[in-house]
Amino acid sequence: MKADVGKRIPVAAVKALIVDAMLKSGVPAADAGKIAKLMVEADLIGADAHGVFRLPQYVTRLKLGSTNAKPSIKVNRTAPATALVDGDNGMGHLVVARAAETAIELARECGVAWVGCVMSGHAGAAGVYAALPLKADMIGIYSAVANANHMPLAGGAEPLLGTNPLAIAIPAGEEPPLVLDIATSIVSYGTIKNHRLQNKPLKDDWMVDPKTGEAITDPHKSMEALLLPMAGYKGAGLALMLGLLGGTLNGALFGRDCVDFNLEPGKVTNTGQFVVALDPSKFQKLDHFKAEVDRHMRELRNSKPLPGNDAVRLPGDARAKRRADRVANGLALPPELLVQLDKLAGELAIKPLRER
Repeated sequence: MKADVGKRIPVAAVKALIVDAMLKSGVPAADAGKIAKLMVEADLIGADAHGVFRLPQYVTRLKLGSTNAKPSIKVNRTAPATALVDGDNGMGHLVVARAAETAIELARECGVAWVGCVMSGHAGAAGVYAALPLKADMIGIYSAVANANHMPLAGGAEPLLGTNPLAIAIPAGEEPPLVLDIATSIVSYGTIKNHRLQNKPLKDDWMVDPKTGEAITDPHKSMEALLLPMAGYKGAGLALMLGLLGGTLNGALFGRDCVDFNLEPGKVTNTGQFVVALDPSKFQKLDHFKAEVDRHMRELRNSKPLPGNDAVRLPGDARAKRRADRVANGLALPPELLVQLDKLAGELAIKPLRER
């Protein structure tokens, strides 16, 4: 099936484009397939700023050698329920996926496992990795040091914190799993980049001028602006703690040491992440736990909404519906992104989306 600009693009076509781009960038075939699957998963669940949107950036870093196309990823089990994954500066998707696999394996033995990452890279949407333990009927938790500092400490005027995300996934029975995926900033920086690409104005509570404190709504001025934390000092405090757990604890970069993924494409980022897997069957019978999650979800979903709202929203509801729609009908990529992807395909001498 051919992909036409302006129409829904088949998921298989987008995945094939990513695979071919990775292969042309020196990534082995097996790794290219894994990366493509994880990147497209971000698009499927609606994390549009973390899927194929990021492909030109990834290819640039692979070309410059600031990301290792053929990493030797190593797992060091440090205790019965802990491990540290050395990503050898590989694509973050591969490193974090290995961390999730390790966490699941250790949690089968210990009931819970915490696995950190060092010398990793940008891995895309947090919810993708928190959801990986779901396939083993486990609860997943994921966080990371974001790949650039755009956010100040509470009351600060310097960008010393990343948008350090937190994602938690809880399995259910007949209901879709609960998946919370949040940046600790009021919106992710990927959203800001997407607005800049599409020339869409920013909301007036997203970014401020560090010199005046005034709102910045022009997306093309976002590079000099500060991205505000969610819930004020609470978001800044959470970003700080997650940064120490994802970065400093693992020997990865944090704070002033962070390398800006966007502005310094030729530098190694040494990104830090962690994945936690928790086996609910160690607390009660799995079927009973999942049935109880279902019951609570239904009761909460059927609770009375505020005037002006059609329904109460639970984390994971929109994600599940969006994923089903996009798997069936394809991805609606913005024209500006399609132009970038066509340009990339030309540079790499691979088939553009419209020919797939």
